[in-house]
Amino acid sequence: MTVPLRTPNVVGFRALAGDIPVRAKAVAAVAAAHADAVDRDGRFPIEAIEAAREQRLLGLMVPRAFGGEGASVAEIAEVCYSLGRGCASTAMIFAMHQVKVACVIRHGLANDWHAQFIQRLLREQLLVASSTTEGNNGGAVRSSEAPIEREGEAISLTRLASVISYGVEADAVVTTARRDAASVASDQVLTVFLKEDYSLERTLEWDTLGMRGTCSAGFTLRAQGEAAQILPEPYEAIHAQTMVPCAHLMWSGVWAGVAAGAVERARKYIRKAARNGTGELPPGAAHYTKAASTLRTLRALICASLDRYEAIAGDSAALSMVGFQTDIALLKVEVSELAVATVLHALRACGLSGYRNDTDVSIGRHLRDILSSPIMINNDRILAGLGGSAVIGETPATLRG
Repeated sequence: MTVPLRTPNVVGFRALAGDIPVRAKAVAAVAAAHADAVDRDGRFPIEAIEAAREQRLLGLMVPRAFGGEGASVAEIAEVCYSLGRGCASTAMIFAMHQVKVACVIRHGLANDWHAQFIQRLLREQLLVASSTTEGNNGGAVRSSEAPIEREGEAISLTRLASVISYGVEADAVVTTARRDAASVASDQVLTVFLKEDYSLERTLEWDTLGMRGTCSAGFTLRAQGEAAQILPEPYEAIHAQTMVPCAHLMWSGVWAGVAAGAVERARKYIRKAARNGTGELPPGAAHYTKAASTLRTLRALICASLDRYEAIAGDSAALSMVGFQTDIALLKVEVSELAVATVLHALRACGLSGYRNDTDVSIGRHLRDILSSPIMINNDRILAGLGGSAVIGETPATLRG
């Protein structure tokens, strides 16, 4: 049984029902206050995540039937945007957590174990990590080396995970694996392990240009549990219907938020320079115009994709169609490239003041964080993988075609 992530359609980046935006703004303020320290020290943004727990944001997607708020993917993307304006690492952690929660909700709630897990997540505001990258597969998430080992109803998994973002800080991990030792690499399952079910042995540190607070180190994951912890649907369906659409939409919200934060700093610089000078705009003003324009394009692209997803969210067949899968994959590529361009324009608008790290309009952190967006699930890999499907479809004959 599939429980669709379906709520009334939310059109665009507009005001949302309820108090979710207010709560998200409160967490974003905490995230922004600690963002420089998180980046400088490469540490987990504990203050912001604790604030998210206090504001009950970690369980936003839990259906109303289970005591939650039943937030839509569009609402979650809005929260990602709000958090991204304050701290990219906080926003990305929130997004990755919600992607895995979405997978369990849509594909696991018919299973008593997963239903109880979701209720516990809501009650305790558990933070869920993701483990989909393994060994030397370079981000090929539709291929797993490590198999689930079974002995009766008991299961175990030993996985060389090259990346588990915020793995040490998480309360649970959702991981892909081969169905069993006899299965091919693409015959995968998705399994939930609670913190008490697994151990992590660090194998790779996380010392990067940006997104430093995600603490995306590599680990050997050793887990034990019961067969009921495996989601009942094959990962192939989960990947197409939930994992990819939710990841690309929520990540897009994060990147747009980071870009918006940079544009706001550029706006602050331009206004201040105009007041302090002769009233004329500084030389970088043209780049501010470009940054603001690119941000509008970026937001419009995300909104259109959110609306399309919401329109078919309850239709598994539509979600799995080649056309939608191609478009949602390209969304990730297009948004990440536009976000980088937006931040670069904001930097040039601020000139040296934006290039410095010791000013109130510094764009350095935003630039380093946003440069991760074309690299995380590499755009070149996505474009290469879409080569075949891209030539199948026809060129649209109309603007709305």
